[in-house]
Amino acid sequence: MGSTKHHIVMLPYMALGHLIPFLALAKKIHHTTGFTITIANTPLNIKYLRSTFNSIDLLSGDIHLVELPFSPAAEFGLPPNTESTENVPDYLIGHFFASSIALKTPVHDLLSGIAEKEGKSPLCLISDLALGFWANDVAKSLGIVNLTFSTCGAYGILGVISLWQNLPHRKVINSDSDSNSDEFHVPGFPENCRFHITQLNPFLRNSDGTDVWFKLIQQQFSNSLQSAGWLCNTIEEIEPLGLELLRNYLKIPVWSVGPLLPAEMLADSTEKPSKHVGKQPGIPAEICVAWLDLQQPCSVVYISFGSENSINPAQMMELATGLEKSRKPFIWVIRPPTGFDRKSEFRSEWLPKGFEERITSTKQGLLVRNWGSQLEILSHKSMGAFLSHCGWNSVMESLSQGVPIIGWPLASEQPYNSKMLVEEMGVSVELGRGLESNISSEDVKNIIEEVMDENRKGREMRKKAMEARKLIIESVKENGSSPRVLNDLIAMLLRTKC
Repeated sequence: MGSTKHHIVMLPYMALGHLIPFLALAKKIHHTTGFTITIANTPLNIKYLRSTFNSIDLLSGDIHLVELPFSPAAEFGLPPNTESTENVPDYLIGHFFASSIALKTPVHDLLSGIAEKEGKSPLCLISDLALGFWANDVAKSLGIVNLTFSTCGAYGILGVISLWQNLPHRKVINSDSDSNSDEFHVPGFPENCRFHITQLNPFLRNSDGTDVWFKLIQQQFSNSLQSAGWLCNTIEEIEPLGLELLRNYLKIPVWSVGPLLPAEMLADSTEKPSKHVGKQPGIPAEICVAWLDLQQPCSVVYISFGSENSINPAQMMELATGLEKSRKPFIWVIRPPTGFDRKSEFRSEWLPKGFEERITSTKQGLLVRNWGSQLEILSHKSMGAFLSHCGWNSVMESLSQGVPIIGWPLASEQPYNSKMLVEEMGVSVELGRGLESNISSEDVKNIIEEVMDENRKGREMRKKAMEARKLIIESVKENGSSPRVLNDLIAMLLRTKC
């Protein structure tokens, strides 16, 4: 007997920063529609997602987690059991990106199996942009609508797409001009909006249009542009320009399906987020909160470079010294610097001699090894600034709490997120840019003082961050843009199905 309930299948990329927003979107769609949602991924990633489920999620029974067979290690030159970017060294990241093609047949079998079992095809496949070079083909082959989900913001992902499609920086690199300008215009952005060569990751900066990365990404974008539309983890209110530019460039529908954050972070109240489950924090959340409770309101700097990034050893030394010089209290989620095994034990030699002992005895700082309870930390009243890699999940979490950002973008679309936060929103200043930045301890001290002290710039940044928080909170209310956009998206899918 066929099912009367609609079914949506979701396919995230194999990375923590993608899995989390996909799960949040699944919960949001299910809460709004009651549809059955299946999230499919590799066994280890499904195990992680299952560990984040609470009892309410498990009781609902309509969000299914399905393991797909995935063993491309030998074919793509990857270590055994490599299923997430978290465990992939930088020099193999291209191999891992390409290895997702091994999921193509299992995804086809999953979709056709659902259609056979339920007597009708899934309402749609929501596939990650990073899987665009094959996911849309699978959906088309089965007559299923495909939607491309970019877990980034609109401005940031437009930067990535246009730069890779047009390589406008080649004119600067190949120029014989004496101007020595490293700035250039990127198609899709206003003429007066200039990008800088230091905002490009090495793969992009070195691409000449003939390399393997370029060819793979061209295929990814061209196939994704054949989907029925794009979803972005953002809202109309905080990215009006980015969304307008992205829609004009793509020329297909774009739905702003954010903010994909826990409901308690979006409450217009002092209620704290419930304990986040999944990864084991380096220090129990209760200890972090107890330490934060001892600090003055808006006085603490939080430092985290996301779940997969770190800085180089010299930068780490200067950052530590600058933090200590600033005399501001801080929480630093710290992991080994670049060039060392991400999973290895953190060594005291990577920090100034006696650093941890001094900040512990003076109660100036708290070091959290490997992973911290970011939601609990950012939502605390003592939080004054977030020194961040500007990954979009972290940006949305910070702005949802009205916390201004000190940007140090490291990879992917992060430099373009940072550019937007500084130039369009005025909620951030940039400390560094990538692993090549020569950051001094004085730079760190001065920029922390600039953001944290009650000078004109610091006050203005905090004011604008609080305005962004209000916009985010308003967006999820009954008459806000978030439920309205989601309802429009579902209506489109139902019309297409009919």
